[in-house]
Amino acid sequence: MLLTGVGDALGYRNFSWEICGSGVQIQEELKELGGLEKLVLSTEEWPVSDNTLMHMATVEALVAEYWCLEDLYREMVKQYVDAVEKLQGRRPDPATIEGCSQLKPNNYLLAWHTPFNEKGSGFGAATKAMCIGMRYWKPEALDTLIEVSIECGRMTHNHPTGFLGSLCTALFASYAIQGKPLVQWGREMLKVVPMAEEYCKKTIRHMAEYQEYWFYFEAKWQFYLEEREIAEDHQNKPCFPDKYDAEERDKTYRKWSSEGRGGRRGHDAPMIAYDALLGAGTDFKDLCYRAMLHGGESAATGAVAGCLFGLLHGLNSVPKGLYQELENGKHLEYLGEKLYQVSHKEK
Repeated sequence: MLLTGVGDALGYRNFSWEICGSGVQIQEELKELGGLEKLVLSTEEWPVSDNTLMHMATVEALVAEYWCLEDLYREMVKQYVDAVEKLQGRRPDPATIEGCSQLKPNNYLLAWHTPFNEKGSGFGAATKAMCIGMRYWKPEALDTLIEVSIECGRMTHNHPTGFLGSLCTALFASYAIQGKPLVQWGREMLKVVPMAEEYCKKTIRHMAEYQEYWFYFEAKWQFYLEEREIAEDHQNKPCFPDKYDAEERDKTYRKWSSEGRGGRRGHDAPMIAYDALLGAGTDFKDLCYRAMLHGGESAATGAVAGCLFGLLHGLNSVPKGLYQELENGKHLEYLGEKLYQVSHKEK
């Protein structure tokens, strides 16, 4: 939970790095600040963005008392509507704000049903869903993870590219806790996507609109896995280019994106985070260069990568200045503890 905020705040840099299109420039500016070891991510200078606040809202719902999933969704709706005020001044993802405005907290039956949104393909569903995989991490809870991550995603990003992003980050978090080898995550996730489609058909909402966009997410991921040479079950070592510096990464991330801005959508925000984890291994600083300090949607990719790194490797290799004064740091720790407790209790 803490490293979600760290990755987010670092990639965001109070909006200035998030809008910078050059990883080379961002890394030059970091050098002038004395490098990662010298940074202190304080609330004033390095606030978290809407990504962390929406992720926290999802956790608040997951750790509340609920007796059935519909109750959980009503709680999520309440949390998201309340969160909107806190997002002011943080340049939030427009799809998140639009989605939240269409939630109906006072409608008991349809509170979480929002219309299909052609513009709802952004990263915002992916960055608020890692905790769903932390709550429903056990292999036998897969059906619940699928349902909850899709409904959570659809509340704000009712578009397959958007809500499949929330399925993806929730799955990756569950794989991290299960100890599944990192190199298998992408192809395992693609095996779950057809189950997600079955779930959507069962709920009979918007399938006609989804049809046109559904395969985009899968095709992009298949292309990525083939590029890294890990698409087949027997391939267990990702293949990176010999020269893969900041400039090359920016070019590659743009290529994976749908509009020339790496991490902008629900498919490539988790993809860049995953690629960074594969490349960095246990080296948190290397992860930062790959996932938080690039010329794309760096707060979104940073939040996802930070969270997954934390689940895999903990805080040992993370400079203390990056998390000791982090905005909402104490509350993030508290929510992490609560989430751990409920995820290990049988319901």
